[in-house]
Amino acid sequence: MNARQLGRMAGRVAAAIAEMNEAQRRMMTLRASLDRYPLQPDEPPDTYDEFLARTCGQLLHEPPASLRTARGDSDQWPGIR
Repeated sequence: MNARQLGRMAGRVAAAIAEMNEAQRRMMTLRASLDRYPLQPDEPPDTYDEFLARTCGQLLHEPPASLRTARGDSDQWPGIR
């Protein structure tokens, strides 16, 4: 195994670890958000303050499709990588 192959493999491992860290961070943010555990989940908030309390956590946004595709995270062709 030459240095180029070793560097490429290390880059792939680093990318996989970075993706796992991002997924872990997103899951912890979702689990800790107050709007995930409302007392009456099917009822809208009664007051504006309750609305703000339910949505006080970090809002998660998916990266644009162009960035996901550039990183290779596209689900368009799951069998081809």
